[in-house]
Amino acid sequence: MWRVAGVVTFGAVMGMLDTSLINVGLHTIAAKLGATLNGSQWIASAYLLALAVSLPLVGWLGRRFGMGRVWLGALLAFTIVSGLCALAPNVGWLIVLRIAQGLAAGLLVPAGQAIIGQVAGGHRLGRVMSVVGVAVVAAPAFGPALGGVMLAHLAWQWLFLINIPLGVLAYVLARRILPLGEKAADARNFDYLGFVLCAAGLSLLVYGLGEFGGRGGFADPAVWIPLLVGALALGGFVLRGVLGQGTLLDLGMFRSPVFGAAGAAHFFGGAALFGSMLLLPLYFQLLHGQDVVATGLSLFTFGFGGVLALPIAGRLTDRFGGGVVSAVGGAVCLVVTLPFAFGDDAMNLVLVQALLLIRGIATGLVGVPIVASAYAAVRREQIPDAASMVNILQRVGGSLGAALFAVILARSAGAGLSVAAGFQQAFWWLIGVTVASLIGSIVLWRTEVRYRER
Repeated sequence: MWRVAGVVTFGAVMGMLDTSLINVGLHTIAAKLGATLNGSQWIASAYLLALAVSLPLVGWLGRRFGMGRVWLGALLAFTIVSGLCALAPNVGWLIVLRIAQGLAAGLLVPAGQAIIGQVAGGHRLGRVMSVVGVAVVAAPAFGPALGGVMLAHLAWQWLFLINIPLGVLAYVLARRILPLGEKAADARNFDYLGFVLCAAGLSLLVYGLGEFGGRGGFADPAVWIPLLVGALALGGFVLRGVLGQGTLLDLGMFRSPVFGAAGAAHFFGGAALFGSMLLLPLYFQLLHGQDVVATGLSLFTFGFGGVLALPIAGRLTDRFGGGVVSAVGGAVCLVVTLPFAFGDDAMNLVLVQALLLIRGIATGLVGVPIVASAYAAVRREQIPDAASMVNILQRVGGSLGAALFAVILARSAGAGLSVAAGFQQAFWWLIGVTVASLIGSIVLWRTEVRYRER
């Protein structure tokens, strides 16, 4: 079990690390390939949109081919395409290859979580999921520092080439250790209409939220049209599921109050996590005048705190349940975010680092316990669909959080506020999102208690 978890972590590290590495190198890549700023943004945006498209496929592919085979195929595709990205002659080809890379990455993390969920069993889910959680918490925090150091000494192509040795090592180990999984004898036929509705809805929502963050409001047709069409498409997907016509994802999971509460908590937790990961680098760069490398190093304590907390979070989850652990983590997150809402550019950086360390520890107590509770609330055969759903909820929540804080900072600057005042306003909004995440965790906690008492 632990060897399986260790192998799966390789895939999670590659998928999460790739996002933060490339974001750091966007301007360098654009300059080397002669691309405009808008063109370079699509190097990142195309990856995120493709990732959203492939998330709903995990459950069906797992039933059809076996979840281990899905993970291996996604890992192989991600590794090969990473090498091809390094050979891209222009930004157009790079964007196309990033789409392929995103499609593979969208399968890696949920497929890995599904394998662990099926192997571990409910009584060990917290401890085992905490291993994969290291990638989710640490990779985005360490990525900017690693990317900055690489760009200072190596060509931009190494931002992609780094995935090749990781991928080869993971593939060799997985062929020996990873269970290939069983093909379901009664695998449902592929729901083409359901896939189109879900994939289009998710990608349009992610795109619309990204444009909302970039353009600063809903009035622009490039914002409200994708959001409206995306919401209608997802509404149609859910309606088909309720009427029993959709077979892509088993929405019957939401009949479990524990899974529903965990899903809501994970949505707001994703908004808080990804929103803070957009806000904190800008905080160091714009308010404290740090460069990319210094910013990455400043965020190191946040990632380190998360890594420290995850093994403890796993054990506490298996003993007390994910709801109470995530509620404690959310409460601590709330407390340590308050000083940022009152601070300015004179805020002591030693204090900032101490707060980030504690915030990293608290963040490690939030995400993995919620996911473990969600998987423990469904039947074993539902875990692949549950893996798709919890990752969809986190991805959409994360897109909402990132867009929200981008708009807040842009509007603060447009209103003539000082940089310090703009960040104070943004941190108050982060506190609001953290409160929503905390409420979701408390509801999950109370729901788990009620069902244990029955």
